[in-house]
Amino acid sequence: MIKKRESFLGLRPLGPKKLKAAIVTLGASFIKLAQVLATRADFFDPPYLEELKELHDQLPPMSKEELDVVYNRAFGADAFARFEREPIASASIGQVHVAYLHSGEKVAVKLRRLSIAAQVKADIAIIEFFNALFRPLFSHTTKNSIEAVVSEFSKMILQEVSLTHELRNLIKFSSVYKDEGIRFPVPHAIMCSDDAIVMSFEEGFRFDDKENIFKYNVDFKAIIQKLVHFYTTQMLINGYFHADPHPGNLLVSKEGELILLDFGMVKTVPNDSRVAMIELIKAANEQDYERYISASKKLGTIAYEAPVNELAEFTAKMFEIFSDENLSSESMQKLAFEVLEGTRNLPFKLPSDAIYILRVSAIVEGLGTTYIENFNGIKDILPILQENIPRALGAKESIVETLLDEIKEIPFLTKDIKSAIKKISSDELSVALSSAQLEWIKRDLKEQSRSLMLTLLLALSAIFILLYDKELKSVAFVLLVAAFWRVLVK
Repeated sequence: MIKKRESFLGLRPLGPKKLKAAIVTLGASFIKLAQVLATRADFFDPPYLEELKELHDQLPPMSKEELDVVYNRAFGADAFARFEREPIASASIGQVHVAYLHSGEKVAVKLRRLSIAAQVKADIAIIEFFNALFRPLFSHTTKNSIEAVVSEFSKMILQEVSLTHELRNLIKFSSVYKDEGIRFPVPHAIMCSDDAIVMSFEEGFRFDDKENIFKYNVDFKAIIQKLVHFYTTQMLINGYFHADPHPGNLLVSKEGELILLDFGMVKTVPNDSRVAMIELIKAANEQDYERYISASKKLGTIAYEAPVNELAEFTAKMFEIFSDENLSSESMQKLAFEVLEGTRNLPFKLPSDAIYILRVSAIVEGLGTTYIENFNGIKDILPILQENIPRALGAKESIVETLLDEIKEIPFLTKDIKSAIKKISSDELSVALSSAQLEWIKRDLKEQSRSLMLTLLLALSAIFILLYDKELKSVAFVLLVAAFWRVLVK
């Protein structure tokens, strides 16, 4: 369906309503996976997008009986002056209701779905079962990537079903980004529990509500630019980011202010990954595709042993396609898939650190396609990222401040140089290998050992046969020739 084919192996794609119904039937874990695609205006036609966007916050709510159980477990009889039983939003993990405190303040109450933790654990068990079943069919790189996806997804969604965990994320995130010009809900922590979060009610339109955003003359280009800047700060500078910015979690006020909701998925970017992303952006901006591949290897999205020249050529072609402003999104997609066809055997990877980075990148890019024709990461987002590299590398607002910081670092640099010279002179200098290099060495040694053992087994078998029965010397000779042949071809 994504490749715009009418059928695949004789199977026709499901229609919009049937596709949404199938995903809802599969449950919370599968809804989370599908939400990324629900933002891709460059992949799906409008009828599909209209149905899939309901996966964000318009799912079937809990029954009256289930709601009563969860509400009574979370609150006392007089917790609110008024509580609206009909939810205003209903997502995979929970649903949101309007309520009024005794002070008269309007609040949003998020209730966790009844038995959602048990359902998610069952989903994970099913995914892990099929992963174990089909694992032998995949290459080493692919099976490791699938393992990383399953492991990271399982860990994150189990955290997400705990609203206490979400409350902690909201408090920390609001503190870290209080000066970024983005609005966050204010929690009433004393009323919160694992089953419920009570927070300030934030007024705004969904990010993909074109009708109201146009009605109030909100500058959507400025909004998208602000969103990209904010995520640049999160991922490249602080290394702490909201990993679920789909349209149901991202509101826009009448005044054009961004409001971020739902903090169940908040991630930390390891410093190595953050540095690798900065290198990626710099290499992409300078069109240095070999360095781009090198940075991708550091990020872990390409295996250590992958051929640099071949991948650099592939990357150059992809950048050329997505940089062409004369191509429609459908033409870009068609050309990109044609290029991708020739790379199916290359060792691409998806490490746990990169899973949510790529997920957020896909969602943010998808949000851009909602308003801007042919919006994509290369021609629209890359220039903004490039502007932020000095900040990501720790540069200050003025040249004087930057120079003062560099001068302060000189004593430490001198000490490091002296230490390195001392280690070299005493033969104590060591070289650290990356985990990707160690993995490749380990796998290579394993393959070499297996080959050596087989060669040795053939030679020993030939000797044993000769000792056992000299009449079988022809068999022994064949085994010995096979052993020598293995040595020669290696």
